[in-house]
Amino acid sequence: ERLAARLEKDGRPWAVINAGIGGNRLLHQGSGPSGLERLDADALTPSGALCLILLEGINDIGRPARPQYAHQAVSAADLIAGYRQVIRRAHAAGLKTVLATVPPFEGANYFSPEGEAIRQTVNAWLRTQTEADGVIDFDAALRDPVAPSRLQASFHSGDWLHPSDAGYQAMAEAIPLDVCD
Repeated sequence: ERLAARLEKDGRPWAVINAGIGGNRLLHQGSGPSGLERLDADALTPSGALCLILLEGINDIGRPARPQYAHQAVSAADLIAGYRQVIRRAHAAGLKTVLATVPPFEGANYFSPEGEAIRQTVNAWLRTQTEADGVIDFDAALRDPVAPSRLQASFHSGDWLHPSDAGYQAMAEAIPLDVCD
């Protein structure tokens, strides 16, 4: 909604569809089908779709720290392969593809040093890859400059994982308005 408001204010004729699902994962089912399973229906086939902005991965990284999900552990290479699949499929459907870095999550109930290492590796790849059409650095927009593995205190909603209203505003402002032109 905040990105749509920014686009409208700037006179850009874009509609924004938010198909995000809390608890969703890119590679495994979580709160509903995985991101890869729902990609066609939610992102690639809506009439008039021209650009996909993808923010997925933190639940893939964090959930396996819980014993009941340990068997679904993912590596940075697994996530990168998933992102590459999204890029290929979106490009084949004629959509520009913009990937977003994974925000910090230290303090969340499934944080682990191993998960943080995966997040750092994934974010380094996201920032340097040349396969997608763009990158939005939500990690940089939301992280605490003193403790970069944590969200800024004013940007989390109380669980150190989900952004607050101020955090969502910072995310919207981190998206260049020409990202999908």
